[in-house]
Amino acid sequence: MKQLSAILCCLALLGAPAFAQDKAKTEPSEAQKKQQERMTSCNQKAGDRKLEGDARKKFMSSCLKGEDADKMTAQQERMKTCNKQAGDKKLAGDARKNFMSACLKGEDTEKMTAQQEKMKACNKQAGDKKLAGDARKKFMSECLKG
Repeated sequence: MKQLSAILCCLALLGAPAFAQDKAKTEPSEAQKKQQERMTSCNQKAGDRKLEGDARKKFMSSCLKGEDADKMTAQQERMKTCNKQAGDKKLAGDARKNFMSACLKGEDTEKMTAQQEKMKACNKQAGDKKLAGDARKKFMSECLKG
C-alpha cells in the first residue's frame, strides 16, 4: 500500500509540470492580449464607420499597425471642408462640381466674376420691384445687357 501511495505521489509530481505547460500554451502572452484588444478596438471603429471592402481592409491594416487611422491627409481635410461648404450652399449638379473643383485647387470660391456680380445686382433690383413672369424676364435681360 505504501508503494502504491509512493508511485501515485511520484506520478502526481511528474504530471504537474505537464499541466502547467498546457495551461501556458492556452493562455495568450501579453503581446497577444494587446493585439487582441487592438483588433477588437479597430473592428469596433470600422463598424462604427460602416466601412466595407477595400476601405475596411485599409483602415484595419493601418489601425492594427498602431497608425493614427483617424488622422486625415491634407487633401482629405480639404475635401471634407469643401464638401461641407458645398452642402451649406446647397449646390448641386454642375454648380457643385465647379465649386468643388475650384475649392480643391485652393482658388477663392467666394470671388464672383463681373457677370455674376451683375446678375446678383439685377436679381436684387427685380426682387425689390417685386417683378415676376415676363416682366421679370424682360427687366433681367435689359439689366444684364447694360
